[in-house]
Order: sequence, then structure tokens, then C-alpha cells
Amino acid sequence: MDFQLSEEQQRWREAVRDFSDRELAPRAREVDEQARFNWEAVHKMGPLGLLGLNAPEEYGGAGVDAVSAAIAIEEIGRGCGSTGLAIAAHNGLACGPLALFGTHEQKEKWLRPLATGAGRADTQGRPLLGSLALTEPGAGSDLAGGVKTRAVAEGDSWIIDGAKMWTTNASIAEVIITLCRTSPDRLSLVIVPTDTPGLHIGAAEKKMGLKGSPTHAVTYDEVRVPKENLLGAEGKGLGQTLKVLDGGRISIGALSVGLAQAAYEAAIKYAKERHTFGLPIAQHQAIQWMIADAATELDAARLMVYRAAWLKENGRPYTKEAAMAKLFATETAERVCFNAIQIHGGYGYSAEYPVERIYRDQRLMTIGEGTSEIQRLVIARSLLGSK
Repeated sequence: MDFQLSEEQQRWREAVRDFSDRELAPRAREVDEQARFNWEAVHKMGPLGLLGLNAPEEYGGAGVDAVSAAIAIEEIGRGCGSTGLAIAAHNGLACGPLALFGTHEQKEKWLRPLATGAGRADTQGRPLLGSLALTEPGAGSDLAGGVKTRAVAEGDSWIIDGAKMWTTNASIAEVIITLCRTSPDRLSLVIVPTDTPGLHIGAAEKKMGLKGSPTHAVTYDEVRVPKENLLGAEGKGLGQTLKVLDGGRISIGALSVGLAQAAYEAAIKYAKERHTFGLPIAQHQAIQWMIADAATELDAARLMVYRAAWLKENGRPYTKEAAMAKLFATETAERVCFNAIQIHGGYGYSAEYPVERIYRDQRLMTIGEGTSEIQRLVIARSLLGSK
């Protein structure tokens, strides 16, 4: 299997990196300190195709392959982790299920505006993103048995009651795709517009990092949506969700590589500038080994992410490979960002240097979209043939 990027993929990387260097990296500190979403940059993403990575061209999507989508998330994350997470969730967790399971009418109504960044009139043209609500106060990894949010059929509507937690993009979303229990033993995905009466979005969570990516608790109090908002067949929601999460793990792996790459570059720059004992610290073996390890693990993590994306693009099974890529990339990011702070010494602990923010941002990566422990379960069960 040849992982050499094509000329088109290389040009795509250069274009997204240029955008990230201009629009994201210079504002990353401000976004973090003010917990402010970078609307200015996201407004410019629609015409570039960055809001439609998972949408077909016929519905306004970018029409890029899965490896190119991973490249885009990596480069956005390299510039700003907060923006990277929001855009990864929008593309993979909201546009993804609409593209995979939506009817033509649903794609026209919901996927097209999300993919193109066309905002509603009441938002003054500001693009609205998409969101996926899975986790509940009593249900994290145990979606099959833990989901309590219910959707009850009544006439031509679904009536939804329940609560969700850790919902990325909820306050900046046009729509929240919600995993509901539609019968005692069946789950379904339902499209819920965020302006629906009875839908309440809580205050943004106060988090360790990724402060510019809003995360919320969401409650549903007799939320009524049309029956046509059911995404795919009733009762298929768990399988749909697991398929979406496979793709999401590629995105989180790519985002982790981007964050680690930013920390790695900052560490090299600092090591060349900082002098001790009359030499740049880059001349000290202890520093060289940390940089060498970072470069090696980053290359391996990136290739694992690309492999999983390639398998996805070619319609081949990739659940195990996505879990492996997510596991290795996120844990690589932890090590690379940790050592970037070590290389900076005391300055690495200061908010004056970007590695402090990057370390806080990457800390979610081994938790979100399946913890490292869940990834190991997925991998082991795939290898051992167990359930």
C-alpha cells in the first residue's frame, strides 16, 4: 500500500496550511483566553470546502477523499485546537451521518447548508454548524444500554424527552442529531433543529482546554419534530452511531497529529534559540532524543491515520485500523506535547508560550470519541473475534 500523497493532496495540504497559518494560529491564544469561537475564520471556510469534507459534491460538499479530509483536520488542528475540534465534529459527527443515512430531501434541507456554510437569515449570514448528541449523564461508552433519552411517536411527530452531556457545537449549531430510544430495545438517530421549542442548551462547560470550542449539556422537554426527521430506518441508530464513530476516530487521530505537530515545531524553534552552558539547548543530547522520538512517533501516527482513511475511502473494513490510529495518535500527542513543555523548561508552564495551551488542548484526545481503554477493547475484540 503506497501512502505517498498525490500532487492534488499535497496542494490541498498547502492550501489548508496557508489558511490555518493566516486565520487560525494568530488568534489561537485569544480564542483560548476568551473562550471565544473563531467565527471570522469559520465564515471563510465554506467557500474553501472545509465545512463539507464529509458531504458529496452534489449536496455542496468539497468532494475530497478521506485522506484529504484527514489532512484538513490535521492542518486546522495545527493552527488552533479549539477550531479543529469544532470543525472535526461538524464534519464527521453531523455532516457524516446526514451524508451516510439521510434521504435526498434531508440532504437538501440540512446537509447542503451545513456543507456550504449558508447561514439562516436570522444569523446575518453567519454559518451554523452541526452537532451530534450521544453522551448522557448516565451513559458514556455504554450507549446500547445506557441511553435514556426517548423519542415517542405521536401522530406525524416524534416527542423527545431526556438529557445529553458534552455536546460539542450545541450553541453554534443549526441542528443536533440526537441518539434516542424509540422502543425499549431500539435506538434511532433523529434530526433536531436547535430552534425547536423545548430544546434547552445549557451554559458552556468550563474546561481544561479547547475553550474556544463550546461544549454543552442539552435537555429535551417534550421536543416535537416531524417524523420525517428520523435519520435512516427506525431502530438502526446504534449501528449508525458506531459507523459514524469509526470515521470520527480518524478525525480525532488527525487532530491529535496536528496538535502534536504544532508542539513539535515550537519545541524545535525554542531549542535552537535557547542557550545554556554556552550552547543552544538543541546541542544537548537529552533534548535531541526528545525531538528524535517526537519526529519518529509523529510520522508513525500520521501514517496510521492515513491508512485508516485510505481503507475508509476504498470501502474496506477499517474499524480496527481507526481504533489503532486514534489510540496511537492521541497517546503520541500526549508524549510529544509533554516533552515540548520539558524542552521549554519553566517557560513551557507559562501561557506566554503556545505549548502550554496545546498541552491542555490535546488532553481531551485520549478521552473523547472513545477513551484509550475503549480503543483497546475494540482492537482486541477485532483480533480475537470476541464481542
